Amino acid sequence: MAKQKVCLAYSGGLDTSCILVWLIEKGYDVVCYMADVGQEEDFDAAVQKAKKIGALDCIVADLKREFVEKLCFPAIQANAIYENVYLLGTSLARPVIAQGQIAVAQKEGCFAVSHGCTGKGNDQVRFELAFYALQPDIKVIAPWRDPEFYNRFPGRDALLDYAAKSGVPVSQSKAKPWSMDENLAHCSYEAGILEDPNTEPPKDMWKLTVDPMDAPNEPEEFTLHFLKGLPVKLEYSAKGSKKTATDPVDLFLTANAIARRHGVGRIDIVENRFIGLKSRGCYETPGLTCLRAAHVDLEGLTMDREVRALRDAFLTVPYAKILYNGLYFSPEARFLLDCIPPSQVSVNGAVRCRVYKGAFSVIGRWSDTEKLYDMSESSMDEIGNFSPADTTGFISVQAIRLKKFGKGMLEKGESM
Repeated sequence: MAKQKVCLAYSGGLDTSCILVWLIEKGYDVVCYMADVGQEEDFDAAVQKAKKIGALDCIVADLKREFVEKLCFPAIQANAIYENVYLLGTSLARPVIAQGQIAVAQKEGCFAVSHGCTGKGNDQVRFELAFYALQPDIKVIAPWRDPEFYNRFPGRDALLDYAAKSGVPVSQSKAKPWSMDENLAHCSYEAGILEDPNTEPPKDMWKLTVDPMDAPNEPEEFTLHFLKGLPVKLEYSAKGSKKTATDPVDLFLTANAIARRHGVGRIDIVENRFIGLKSRGCYETPGLTCLRAAHVDLEGLTMDREVRALRDAFLTVPYAKILYNGLYFSPEARFLLDCIPPSQVSVNGAVRCRVYKGAFSVIGRWSDTEKLYDMSESSMDEIGNFSPADTTGFISVQAIRLKKFGKGMLEKGESM
C-alpha cells in the first residue's frame, strides 16, 4: 500500500530537519518545499540535506518578485506598521510562502502540509489560516502542537540532541540558542537568551546590518521616486558614478544594501502576539525602513489631509493588524487591498534621503504633478494669495464651543 504523502515547509534548520526525520519515522513520504523570499541561504546544500535525510524531493520556489510586488510594495503604500514600530517583515512573507506550498502540495498529490512553527507563536496561525483559505480540505500536521512530539522534544536542547543522534547537521548550537527567520525584507531573532526582555542582544547576533557604532563616518545620500505611492526609481552613487535602480526587486535590494552598510533598521521590542502572549523580538528591516519613511514623508507634500486622515484611521492600522494576524486571504484583506490604490493617486514625486550611523533622515522632497503645497501661500515673508485677515473669522467660529465650555467651567468653579 502506497504511503501517504506530506509537503513539509523546510528551511534546512534545526526544527524542520528534525520534523522531516519524525514524519518519515511516522510512515509518511515527504516532499520538502523551500520558498526563496530573498533569504541568504545555500539552497543547493539544503536540498541535498533534505534528500540525504530521506525526503522524496525538495522543491525550491523563487518568490522574491511576488514577495516585493504583491506584499512589500502595497505595505509601503499603506504605511503598514504594527504597534507603531514593527514593519511586519515576517508577516509579509507568509502569504506568498503559504500559497507556494499549497501549489507544490497539489502538484505532488500530498494529502497534508506540515510546518515547523511553534505552538506559542504567530506563524502557525498565519500559515494555517492561509492553507485553509487556499485549499479548505487540506490536512495540516503541526508537530509542535502534537503532544507526542512536544513531550518528546520539550525544547531546542532536546532537538539538538535528537539531531546529533540522527546524524542531522544543523547550524544552530547551544552557544547561540536563538531562532532566526530571514527574507528579503528583514531578519528576526527570538527565543533562547532573548526571552529575557532585559538581556541586551549580543553584538554578533545581528546578521544583516552593520553595528551603527561601526558604520561609516560619512553619511550616504540617495533619492527615491514614487508613482501612485509605489517606489519606481532609486538614484544613488557607487564608486563615484551615478546609478539608477528601477526594477522592483533590484530597487528593493539596492535600498537594502545602502541601509545595511549604515546600520539602519534595527529594533528591539516586546510585542503582543495574536494568540494573546507577549513576545520579545529583535528585527533588522533595512531597506523597508527607508522606503516606508520616504513614502510617509512624500505624503505630507502630496496628499490631501482628510484623505490621509481617513487612510491612517481605516486602512493603515487595520491592514497591519490583518497582516500580523495572518488574515491576508480574507474578505476584509481583499477589501482593504482594493482601497489602497485610490488613496495613493496623488503620491507622486521624489524624496532625497540620507542614512548615517543607524539613522534615516529626509533632506528634501518635490513633486512635479501635485500642487497642494504653495510656497507663496505658506510663506512668512510674503502675503501671497492667502489673506491673514480671513483667519479672524476662522478662529471666531472655532472658538464658539470653547467659549461655552470655558464659561460653564468657570460657573461651576472648576479649573481646566
